[in-house]
Amino acid sequence: MNKKADSKTAPGKPQEEERMESEIRFPEGIPSEVREIVGRGGSRGEITQVMCQILDGRDKNKAIRRNVKGPVRPGDILMLLETEIDAQRLGGGKRGGKRK
Repeated sequence: MNKKADSKTAPGKPQEEERMESEIRFPEGIPSEVREIVGRGGSRGEITQVMCQILDGRDKNKAIRRNVKGPVRPGDILMLLETEIDAQRLGGGKRGGKRK
């Protein structure tokens, strides 16, 4: 038997492989609970900055500041991909430090 004669694909193109069922795997998230809403940021106020407490993993019980897009309120659980980096504070802050 000639495989090219049996194939319904155009010459030069590889044959369609049999599709196998596979699992979709997502990265593991670390749960954290929103403790307080710090403020809103972004040009239209679409970003909410929150303080959240890590509930599990290496940094358990650590409080960090995160930016969240979408509706959020205290008590919600966020699944974080990383827990080492805090978000920058809103408002820009003062430059140059304190002068006397």
